[in-house]
Amino acid sequence: MVGVWEFIANVTAASSLLSGGAAPSIGAITPYTLPALPYPYDALEPSISGQIMELHHGKHHQTYITNLNKALEASVAALAQGNLHDHMAQLSAIRFNGGGHINHSLFWRGLAPQTSPDASPDAAPRLQAAIASTWGSLDAFKAAFAAELLAIQGSGWGWLVREKGTGLLRIVTLANQEAVVMGDVPVLGVDMWEHAYYLQYLNGKAAYVENIWNVINWKTAEERFVGEREDAFAGLKATISTSA
Repeated sequence: MVGVWEFIANVTAASSLLSGGAAPSIGAITPYTLPALPYPYDALEPSISGQIMELHHGKHHQTYITNLNKALEASVAALAQGNLHDHMAQLSAIRFNGGGHINHSLFWRGLAPQTSPDASPDAAPRLQAAIASTWGSLDAFKAAFAAELLAIQGSGWGWLVREKGTGLLRIVTLANQEAVVMGDVPVLGVDMWEHAYYLQYLNGKAAYVENIWNVINWKTAEERFVGEREDAFAGLKATISTSA
């Protein structure tokens, strides 16, 4: 079982065999599918409208998955034929759409209805303590995170991550559908693409950022903070069949 980025690494490494004239034998990859939401589309109202959630999940996220599966299929077929050029032509689409699938899957599980106990910061005592140690208070962290989110030019994501090695918390912003990689753990994230808020907030990004705190799933954030990186990406695996 491997994830999207592991798959990219595997097929890229396999393509190096082509320089020696030996085409790797690669089977099929199980297609990725749209994950079900753990709540109804209207469960995050009034912070995020049901209309936005339905379009965002059922249309936008599904499109990333559809295009990811197409690119992976084409990449596998190219490698099976020893066609390095056609394989390399798919990597950009895999990275973009794979990132879209990863980011949105993490995002959905990082939200909860405002009335849920999971939406209270009290559900994340260890994370709260680490945030206070880093930024001074939860409110100071929210202000710092909001400033980073609103400074994103164009489309992108903001993440609170636990650094690999040090375990320290830091805020990172990523353009388009770049995903948290290099061993860091995505603790909580906010989608700053227009499709995440425009139907409800128009150009009022600041109001969207302010209101999304009402529906952050702090229980999930706590689990990611104290858990292993692999746990955060659970559900983002696919089966690849290979043969010698």
